Amino acid sequence: MKVLIYLSPLFLLFACGNSSEYDEFSDDPAVSVYPKGKEIYDRSCIACHMEDGKGLEGTFPPLAASDYLLANPKRALKQVLEGSSEVMVVNGVEYDNVMPPQSVSEEEAVEVVNYILNAWGNEGGEVSSSDLP
Repeated sequence: MKVLIYLSPLFLLFACGNSSEYDEFSDDPAVSVYPKGKEIYDRSCIACHMEDGKGLEGTFPPLAASDYLLANPKRALKQVLEGSSEVMVVNGVEYDNVMPPQSVSEEEAVEVVNYILNAWGNEGGEVSSSDLP
């Protein structure tokens, strides 16, 4: 019985494995190219824009395949740092919620926007520190 108690945590560790191996987006090149951006996204953005970047229609706009985002990546950088309260139309759907400024450094804002621009099939290029507001 004592052996089972001691081995149970080890069994769980090996049985469950590393959760990132089972991440739905682990084959997304943006994860390997922008790992810091993915980490920041998971910490600061995922609650509203969801793991798949699709947001919640009518409430939180999508970042995946977002015409609004891809039309002006520099604006996205500004919104991460300063927040946004403007009404926006994303892929034909109106959004009027407030996005608060995120608690990230300028460098982290660049990292997360670059991740988003290249995640979930987005092919939006990159922003740099010279694009900061």
